[in-house]
Amino acid sequence: MTDGDAHPNTTDPTIGFPALVTIDVAAMIDACEADWCDQTLCRVNDSIISLGVRHGEYHWHKHDADDEFFFVLDGLLILDLEGRSIELRPQEGFVVPKGVAHRPRAPDRAVVLMVWSVDHRS
Repeated sequence: MTDGDAHPNTTDPTIGFPALVTIDVAAMIDACEADWCDQTLCRVNDSIISLGVRHGEYHWHKHDADDEFFFVLDGLLILDLEGRSIELRPQEGFVVPKGVAHRPRAPDRAVVLMVWSVDHRS
């Protein structure tokens, strides 16, 4: 990622749940008190599934090695791309291709599932 200076993100990269375990997403959302936090839920094959609670904006960045998928569960997530912005509402998803600079932001609290490759955080 680039432009990695200060940003309001709290990330727990630990895989939270193994296979064959029920994940209580509602309880995780209720427990999140930060404006911007991520919880890695599980690994599915070579992908990581993460839950994000958003309020505010993240910094501009890009991922050189892989795509990133955003799926909104609740609220509004805006993905700023170079030259345009995409508004995602509940039940909408969007793939940001590798190498494309983007900045996620949420004017009010939003809940988002994200999917990327296992090597994404490196």
